[in-house]
Amino acid sequence: MTGFAMAEPPEAHPALSPLIADRPDGLRFATVIAQREARTAPWPGWVPADVQQAYRARGIDQPWEHQARTADLAWAGTHVAVATGTASGKSLAFWLPVLAAVHQGRDAIDGRGATALYLAPTKALAHDQQRSLSEVAVTGARVAIVDGDTPHQDRAWARAHATIVLTNPDLIHASMLGGHPHWAAFLRRLQYVIVDEAHAYRGLFGAHVGVVLRRLRRACARYGSEPTFIAASATIAEPASLLERLIGAPASAVTEDASPAPTRTLALWESPEIDSPDERPPQRRSALTEAADLLADLCLQGLQAIAFVRSRRGAEAVALIARDRLAEVDPALPERVTSYRGGYLPEERRDIEARLRSGQILGLASTNALELGIDISGMDAVLTVGWPGTRASLWQQFGRAGRGDTPALAMFIARDDPLDSYVVRHPASILGTPVEAVVLDPANPRVLAPHLCAAASEFPLTDDEAIAWFGDKAPGILARLGAEGLLRRRPTGWFWTKRERASDLADLRGTGGPPITILESGTGRILGTVDHASAHAQVHAGAVYTHLGSTYLIEDLDLGNCVAIAHQATVDFTTHAQEVSDVRITAERTSSPWGAATMSFGDVDVTAQVVGFLRRRLVTGEVLSEERLDLPERLLATTATWWTVDQSQVQAAELAPADVPGAAHAAEHASIGLLPLFATCDRWDIGGLSTAMHPDTGRPTIFVYDGASGGAGFAERGYQVARQWLGATRALIAECACPDGCPACIQSPKCGNGNNPLDKAGAVRLLDQLLAG
Repeated sequence: MTGFAMAEPPEAHPALSPLIADRPDGLRFATVIAQREARTAPWPGWVPADVQQAYRARGIDQPWEHQARTADLAWAGTHVAVATGTASGKSLAFWLPVLAAVHQGRDAIDGRGATALYLAPTKALAHDQQRSLSEVAVTGARVAIVDGDTPHQDRAWARAHATIVLTNPDLIHASMLGGHPHWAAFLRRLQYVIVDEAHAYRGLFGAHVGVVLRRLRRACARYGSEPTFIAASATIAEPASLLERLIGAPASAVTEDASPAPTRTLALWESPEIDSPDERPPQRRSALTEAADLLADLCLQGLQAIAFVRSRRGAEAVALIARDRLAEVDPALPERVTSYRGGYLPEERRDIEARLRSGQILGLASTNALELGIDISGMDAVLTVGWPGTRASLWQQFGRAGRGDTPALAMFIARDDPLDSYVVRHPASILGTPVEAVVLDPANPRVLAPHLCAAASEFPLTDDEAIAWFGDKAPGILARLGAEGLLRRRPTGWFWTKRERASDLADLRGTGGPPITILESGTGRILGTVDHASAHAQVHAGAVYTHLGSTYLIEDLDLGNCVAIAHQATVDFTTHAQEVSDVRITAERTSSPWGAATMSFGDVDVTAQVVGFLRRRLVTGEVLSEERLDLPERLLATTATWWTVDQSQVQAAELAPADVPGAAHAAEHASIGLLPLFATCDRWDIGGLSTAMHPDTGRPTIFVYDGASGGAGFAERGYQVARQWLGATRALIAECACPDGCPACIQSPKCGNGNNPLDKAGAVRLLDQLLAG
């Protein structure tokens, strides 16, 4: 790999030169990754001839080495995680033993000698796998999708006849395990469980899924089966450890990628600075607008390109702006650009997916609903707009670029954001650094408690069994649940005492309640949905909501009835919620001295409230107005890492008492922005608070906390890597060229105090004192 700072490599993708010619200041770094040749292996001897022939009919004469290795381990009964690049054929690796097993069972009385479960984090990916399996004609493979959209009669057929069921963890949790007598015949013969896109199971969601999979293993054991788990993931650190934490059993890993890959040009891009009115700090042109222009230019070059955007609203905005740009050149081109995101109706998603594969869609702006939604690769170019959360996600998105031997272009477009600015100025932070290990904690008591209720409702649960399946903390939690009247102890174990479904106690995705439905005023048409926990920030009164290229203004948010009312409107601005919070320490779990300073990790209560929102001009990001809101407070019991400094360090940092709030506030913002580089989170998964004198510590204190009930492991990871994390934070602030602070270093789009006060130079001096300890 060769790098070229501020220049275009001579062997770079030909599409890069025209982009640079129109925007000479955009490219910050480019490098070329050489083509990789394939390494194949013979078909394993246990693969039936019919299965081999089915794959040969699709043009696959031999598997790649990592596919054969993964399949061999699974066939031998070893739990295995395969973590290789995008488009490296992980599907064949996990389907090969499954298809061999179901083919062998074709002579059973009912044609079902073995069964398999396929789990995906999104419904769309399950549908894509169904399409892929339909192209591999193997006797005995009777495939069914079972999810929340599946009609009752189709579910009944799947329970009685399917050998392969494609679903998601939500259905396993809420339906299959609670109704296990109906699935008894399927579970009794369950031989394989595939956990696809395993890197998506991080944080609170990953912890919930980990306990669900333990409940599934327990139910299978009751029915006499012991399925082998096969996890497939983008390239991550410690994939075997991830699978072990998800299922509670030892696992192996296959990580060496033997698939071919074309030459890829990787570019780091930053939009130009724009003049700010009223002597405000300099700002850069909106990354969304920059991405839309680049997407339009790639389409004009005849290239099929995807722009991955962080938010649903951002994906809609990029598609809308790109269509407007293309309409100025060719009236036929706007119809070939669209958006894709969660919240669309199922029929809308299927239509977009089909048109993308057929080539009718030339340009697409998508959230990671597409990254995790369908198994698609072979794009000419990929634009990643803003840090996607993890290095693993970045490489997952970049891997979508590449078709055969044709060179591909992958570009990271930085937002005016601390982490993005750090990345484009420190390319080694992604190119020379291993990808992250996934952070999740299935032993989190707030996660474990509702699942123990569910497990007891499925089968009576003894203390010994609880330890075996759910860990040493389980008996104590069971006793507490018994004292609360949720469970009752009998001679055969703990029983669920309520008439309601125990599974309803656990919110797998941390949405905070049922989804909010967005309705169009006047017609009552359903426009889409948002998670309950996101509603305060995304669909408050006055918020801009975008759907399939049309913009709407939210008239009213009715949290009680889970409805938001919107009307269509043409606007040239976006809205950004502002939130204030207060943090109280409830328990310090661990701490370490840093000289006179102290670094701590523990439990906290966070009181948060969305108090208003900013209207920002769509193209420039200029603040047009600030509006107040009257929404209820929300209480969050979670985990945090925090650090304190004493007065001697404040004096050594040459900070007067009036300067401490601004210095601490700036350090807090920058540290929140940089934590996603060290933990598998993004800044919207975490929050923070800084104070010149916190009542629980009696010192200047900065908190960074998990934004999920009970904690998600991100703050704990920050505590574990605090020196690297805060060292990078200090470097980010010091290296930024702005005089007093800007969105690329210490300003935050989430700040409920309007980014005031902030002291850039003071933050550097304060962090110097902390890191000297």
